[in-house]
Amino acid sequence: MNRIKWDQYFMAQSHLLALRSTCTRLTVGATIVRDKRIIAGGYNGSVSGGTHCIDEGCYVVDNHCIRTVHAEMNALLQCSKFGVPTENAEIYVTHFPCLQCTKAIIQAGIKVVYYAVDYKNHPYAIEMLENSNVKVQKVPLQEMVIDLKSKEKLEFVNELIEKVTESGADDKEIKALHEQAATLFSNIGKNN
Repeated sequence: MNRIKWDQYFMAQSHLLALRSTCTRLTVGATIVRDKRIIAGGYNGSVSGGTHCIDEGCYVVDNHCIRTVHAEMNALLQCSKFGVPTENAEIYVTHFPCLQCTKAIIQAGIKVVYYAVDYKNHPYAIEMLENSNVKVQKVPLQEMVIDLKSKEKLEFVNELIEKVTESGADDKEIKALHEQAATLFSNIGKNN
């Protein structure tokens, strides 16, 4: 099987976390990683036990929802709550961090920020990250389809091709069928 690359794996985790968001304006997810291990995750939403934007609408002041705790902050606070160090960790965020989250990321000692989507990238946030020697890299989430039955499907297609071969089909046709199957199932049987 063609293994997903680490940056795509962790970014996929962030996009999955974003599905838990209770914000109606933008869904964001963040995953903090150290030594290729997930140490925390967060999504944007209300404080625990509080009123959620999906239930009563956003509480907007100066064009910002003040009810929402950002995904990056929730992930950092989860580390704080459980005593997990963030020094030299990496963070994967679905959207470029806002100014306040950027400050918290730098203060937490995170050394790399991976993000999938540009979102109001504040010039001062970019400057602070550069001045703090925090590496920033855009990692768009690649479209992937997870098919839990792909191996069985490939075996079935190969059986069908074998039956077509036994029925006397032309070698050119058989070769074309094998090539098409190889293209459709290119991720199966490969290691990365």
